[in-house]
Parts: sequence; structure tokens; C-alpha cells
Amino acid sequence: MKIVVINPNTSRSMTAAIAETARRAASPGTEVVAVQPAYGPEAIDCAMESHLSAVAVMDLVLTFDEPYDAVVLAGFGEHGREGVQEIVDVPVLDIAESSAHVAQMIGRSYSVVTTLRRSVAAIEDRLRLAGLADRCASVRACGLSTLDVDRDPAAATEAVVAEAERAVRDDHAEVICLGCGGMAGLDAAITARLGVPVVDGVAAGVRLAEAVVGLGLRTSKVCTYAPPEPKEIRAWPLSRYLTTAAR
Repeated sequence: MKIVVINPNTSRSMTAAIAETARRAASPGTEVVAVQPAYGPEAIDCAMESHLSAVAVMDLVLTFDEPYDAVVLAGFGEHGREGVQEIVDVPVLDIAESSAHVAQMIGRSYSVVTTLRRSVAAIEDRLRLAGLADRCASVRACGLSTLDVDRDPAAATEAVVAEAERAVRDDHAEVICLGCGGMAGLDAAITARLGVPVVDGVAAGVRLAEAVVGLGLRTSKVCTYAPPEPKEIRAWPLSRYLTTAAR
């Protein structure tokens, strides 16, 4: 089985951390290919950056020329998942929904600890859209940007632990979800500190992708995720256009 894990930003260090977590979670015999778009923001902390990364991710997916069995999008609720589902027929999972599904299997309520306060609304909206909000006790922000988390994992661990403690104590969360792909790999340290289950979305996405592929299931093309109707799209793919324009 081959799973493509996409970091939606252009940070190579974050892609490496995501790849390490994904490969550690994967079953023996599963090949993990971790990639990132050629252009776009180096970190995603707002709607503009999220929409820009969505275009870059779809552009990247259209360049894949080798077979693969599933795609895991390692942005926590970023835009673009539905677009990718339209252009490929393999299962496409995002780590926000994956972590929430897993959290609800092991506890009655869960909380998400993410980066900046401005990211909370987007995550709440994604969980509500996916029908996963009812058992979400809270979405809390640790106050660090995505780049902060990438550059200083030790500080990120402390900041996430502090908010996770409040979520368990004040919001009665029974499970904590790491609300940023850049937090990949912090789950063990936080679990040890808090004594509650901590779900790493990248690991959850990989394992759920293995399960869906193992069941022989693919993305439904009956209606919602049917391929786009053929029409002219100027300067697409963007990667080719930007490369040509830069010459």
C-alpha cells in the first residue's frame, strides 16, 4: 500500500517531521511518501494562506504520475480537501476529521489544542461541517504560530500541555487532539505529562487511510465528488505557468 501524505505548506522541516510521524504510524508494508507544494505559504495561520495552499496542493496532486492508494492532507482542517476528492478517486483524508473520529472512539468528549486564536473558528467550522462538533468540548489556542511550533518543539510541547490541562480540568475533555500538522510527534510527551490519550492527526490519518483502503473502498463519484466538468481553466497547472512566467 502506498499513501501520499501532503504537508500543505512549503516548510521542509515540517514536511520532515510529518513524514517521520506518518512512517512511524504506518503498518509494515505501507509506503509513505511525504510531499509539499512547490509554492505557497511556509506556514498556514489564516484563511488567505489556507485558500492559497489549497490551490497549490491541488496543483501538486495533478502532477502525480505514479500509482498510490490514498492521500492524507496534513493540514488541520485547511481548505482544499473536497477539491482533491474531485480530482482523484482514492480515499482522501484530512487530519482534523481523522483525529476527531479516533478521539470519539476512545472517549466521550475531546478537545483540540491548536496554534493561534484566529485558527479556532476555522477548526470549529470544519468539525461542524463534518458532523463532529457535538462531542468537541472545546478548541483551544496555545498562542504559538505554526512557524513557532516548527522552530521550537520543546516550547510547543509546554504551550500545548498548558492548554490541554485546562481543557481536561475546565472543559471536561477526555481526549486531546493536536490541532496542527506541525505538532506531529508531540503526542507521546504530552500523554506522559497529562495521563490522557492524545491523538496525533497525522498518525490517525495514516491508520484510517490504511483501514479504508484495506476495506477496498474508494471516494464516491456519484455526485458530490464527481470529477469537474471539462472547461477552460486559464494558466493551469499553475506550477507550469509560474515556471514559464519566471523565465
